[in-house]
Amino acid sequence: MSDAAGRDAERGPYTESEVIMSTVRVVTPFVLTFGLFVTFHGADSPGGGFQGGALVGTVVLMLAFAFGIDPTRRWLGRRAVTVVACLGVVAFAAVGLGAVALGGGFLEYTAYEALPLHDPVKLGIEAVEVGGIGLIVGGVIAGLFFLTAAGPAADDADAGGDAE
Repeated sequence: MSDAAGRDAERGPYTESEVIMSTVRVVTPFVLTFGLFVTFHGADSPGGGFQGGALVGTVVLMLAFAFGIDPTRRWLGRRAVTVVACLGVVAFAAVGLGAVALGGGFLEYTAYEALPLHDPVKLGIEAVEVGGIGLIVGGVIAGLFFLTAAGPAADDADAGGDAE
């Protein structure tokens, strides 16, 4: 093996780049803000929970590409990514089942008109878009990225397997 190939094997696939790290530091707040904007305006304009959640999930990917996958995974933690996705499922189900409890069908937002709320249909749509779909998509994108980046050997190590 040549000396250069040996150094690349020692270093691994991640190489720090000040240009990428600086760019991600500057761009990340704007991408996150735009993702939240798209998510929150999904009830009134083009966009919504899926598109906004994808943008917010992409922020995690940008951080991982700039600062390393393992440090980003440790910073977020497996539990946080799982909790975000699960909270999205719970919020989606709560809005849907809340409509059923009020005498409507699942996700029938007009059932919320029985409550003393200002524009309850719009609030129901926004709760599903932001609290449900946005969290689910953002959590799943980050989780799938980390699972894919870890590779099959990480599953064996996490399960206590003897794979080498």
